[in-house]
Amino acid sequence: MLVRIAIVLAAALFLPSASAQKFEPGSVYICPNNSDTGIDCYLDAVVHLYTMCRHVKSIEIIEFGHAKAQEGVNGAKSDYCVDKQKINITRPYQAALREATPWHDAVDHLRDLQAFWLKSMVDLKWRAGETAQDYEDRVNRVYDELSYKIDEVRVAFSTATDAAGAVKAAAPKAKPAAKPKTPAAAAKAN
Repeated sequence: MLVRIAIVLAAALFLPSASAQKFEPGSVYICPNNSDTGIDCYLDAVVHLYTMCRHVKSIEIIEFGHAKAQEGVNGAKSDYCVDKQKINITRPYQAALREATPWHDAVDHLRDLQAFWLKSMVDLKWRAGETAQDYEDRVNRVYDELSYKIDEVRVAFSTATDAAGAVKAAAPKAKPAAKPKTPAAAAKAN
């Protein structure tokens, strides 16, 4: 019995709790330019991972041409790239959300950025009837939008009020109102 208590106590003291876990910098493969925090890594990764799949798609287009880049197995490499990068972005995205949890505006901007990134990854495919120049313009415009959305996230963090300070500054809760006395209790008190 004492051994069990000692083991549980040791585990509680030495193993970090889920809430105490900090972001561990991602690999240079996922966020090569900035991996100091989960948010930094995620904001770096969205551009980097999009670029990686953009390059893979470009190679397929060079090999097979725009119209045939998705025929049969011709698009398998870029499809695999998109699937792989969706998995790779998961940990930085979750870490960014954890860091942003106290600030709803920042969380909303992160979610918007993630939804846009996912859509952009799927939209790397050439669309039937699209000219080569239209395709290039469309997939390159994504960088402008990513930059804009990344700036929105950074602004949301820089203008957010301090969550810990906001909790301390919150007014104390009022005491619950006293229950009204029944006529019998009021007569007894007099």
